[in-house]
Amino acid sequence: MKFNKKKKMKEFQDPYSFANAVTEGDSMTKLSMIIMGAGHFKHKQFIKGALFLLFELAFILFMVTNGFYNLAKLPGLGEAAQEGVWNEAKGIYEYSAGDNSLVILLYGIATIFLLIGFILVWRSCVKSSYKSQKLASEGKHLNTFKEDIASLFDENLAGLLLTGPVLGILIFTILPLVYMISMAFTNYSITGNHLVLFDWVGLKNFGTVLNFNSSIGKEFWSVLAWTLVWAVFATFLNYLFGMLLAILINRKETHWKSFWRFCFILSIAVPQFVSLLIMRTMLQPEGAVNVLLKNAGWISTSLPFFTDVTWARVSVIVINLWVGIPYTMMQVTGILQNIPAELYESAKIDGANAFVTFMKITLPYMLFVTTPYLITQFTGNVNNFNVIYLLSGGDPTPVGATAGKTDLLVTWLYKLTIDKQYYSIGAVIGIFTFIVLAIVALVTYRNTGSYKDEEGFM
Repeated sequence: MKFNKKKKMKEFQDPYSFANAVTEGDSMTKLSMIIMGAGHFKHKQFIKGALFLLFELAFILFMVTNGFYNLAKLPGLGEAAQEGVWNEAKGIYEYSAGDNSLVILLYGIATIFLLIGFILVWRSCVKSSYKSQKLASEGKHLNTFKEDIASLFDENLAGLLLTGPVLGILIFTILPLVYMISMAFTNYSITGNHLVLFDWVGLKNFGTVLNFNSSIGKEFWSVLAWTLVWAVFATFLNYLFGMLLAILINRKETHWKSFWRFCFILSIAVPQFVSLLIMRTMLQPEGAVNVLLKNAGWISTSLPFFTDVTWARVSVIVINLWVGIPYTMMQVTGILQNIPAELYESAKIDGANAFVTFMKITLPYMLFVTTPYLITQFTGNVNNFNVIYLLSGGDPTPVGATAGKTDLLVTWLYKLTIDKQYYSIGAVIGIFTFIVLAIVALVTYRNTGSYKDEEGFM
């Protein structure tokens, strides 16, 4: 068995691997580690060799002119601060150009990305040179540059089509993400109208956020607790009531099924921000709801929908039901119709009532099928910026606090960065938000029937 296993492993090993190139490559292949394309020139693959060589020369030129400077500045993030000098003639302060830590950080990270990219291309060049060496020694055909180009539209089409999107993700997603994560380890913020020089502070910001005794720490734990409570209620109440509504409409005894579905689809067709802003206006102290209740004599003072903590939190949860239930109803309608009718017939013969049938058949089946959807909804609700920001704005907000009592981590992050301009603390909050979501999603999914028993309802 061990012999067969080793034999299979050998079969799947790359015969032109980088390790083989280093240990078994000839002098020109090894020279390619210093002068890219040397091995290709030996085997008359001049265009390919020239492209590798030009890439190496361009990278060296960049590193000499900018790259080494960017990397050298990165550990200190600059030293020369911006200074203001009073100009008597003009009657204004003139500011000297100091080091810009933002630019230094960005250019340093971008240079590291380019360095990693160069290493990958360099490794590919050495492997390609070794492959040419082996094919030539075995008397096999070496592709010309035209044949290499033609292969990009045939067997290597996937690589050609994926290169653009991957580069786009690296430049517009991964690079900005690493840049913003790096902010969490600095003391970056904006004072007045001028950028201040900032420096690395290690894990200090993380300690500040996690510290129960600091003002930011107290707010973080309070907002985190409310965010999780909100996400649980917003996810499972929408799911439960949406499912019950779908079951009610799908019943044989329900008439005009299409009409009822149309009514709820119509509520989805209205843009969410319009519904939320209308609700916000109606629930103001002098809004339509309070005015109507006063005119009816049911209340004497306005109900504190967004001024009292409990009222505000209950209000955003209830209004989110109005917004979210129709979506859930549409999601589960098709799944309900796929539940085998034989299960319900057997339950009916056994004397099970509607509640038992729902708990023993409908709900387990729905949870089995829709667990990934539930996890997605939970993640979306943790990051549900629209509902909170457009409805309550995070209010009520205590005096001197940066977070309101209905703020989620994502809305608090927005306020910290846009309103307060605490970018380093905001970056820490963003990292913790990601950690919370990743842990909840992975742990939840790996402990569900959808993951453990894919054949459970087959």
